[in-house]
Amino acid sequence: MRANEFDKKFDDGKDISKYLDISKAVRPGQEQKRVNVDFPLWMIHLLDKEAKRLGVPRQSIIKVWIAERMKKVPF
Repeated sequence: MRANEFDKKFDDGKDISKYLDISKAVRPGQEQKRVNVDFPLWMIHLLDKEAKRLGVPRQSIIKVWIAERMKKVPF
């Protein structure tokens, strides 16, 4: 299919998912790399308490809080 045909289908609100290979899709800037961080036990307890209150995993709390802090730092 030519690009202009694809664009027209998209612009017309048609389903274009059958023309895409989602298995190869990437989100630039969203690649992940595992890191290990050691926290004091008291901090783990507080993280777990907040995670339980919000109904999310501990890792989610850590990611959100770090992201919030990083938005405040001028790079």
